[in-house]
Amino acid sequence: MPRAWREPERIGAVVRRQLARFGDSGRLGEVVSAWPDAVGGLVARNAWPARIARDGTLVVHTKDAVWAFELGHRADEIRGRLSLGLKALKFVPGPVPEGTLEPAATSKQAPPRPSSEHERRGAELAATIADEELREQVAKAAAASLASAADGRSVW
Repeated sequence: MPRAWREPERIGAVVRRQLARFGDSGRLGEVVSAWPDAVGGLVARNAWPARIARDGTLVVHTKDAVWAFELGHRADEIRGRLSLGLKALKFVPGPVPEGTLEPAATSKQAPPRPSSEHERRGAELAATIADEELREQVAKAAAASLASAADGRSVW
């Protein structure tokens, strides 16, 4: 059957097959894709995969020597999170792309409104505070915190 009539391959499979021709260095795209989830936004803004050496070591550029030093101590942990079979990670100061990851946008979603149960529990928690104004503020804050925790958006 002529190639034109076969079912088309998924683009991802074609790209992976072509990159495999370059050995380990062809896997850099995979590493770059996994990097932000493996290290988190703060680290990804200050350290970025640069290349894969012939021996399978991922060389990561960092904004400065301090980042390189700190991340060097966490290399095995990060390598494990990447779970891509890299031999090792090496952190060195070097160029990091600007705007690699935007800082998390502040939530536009309104905070959850405390239920009457949250307000009751907040008042209960603040009941021993002698100053009336402070007691009301603490009760209000506790109710808001309880509502956020129930909504799954707790900062703790």
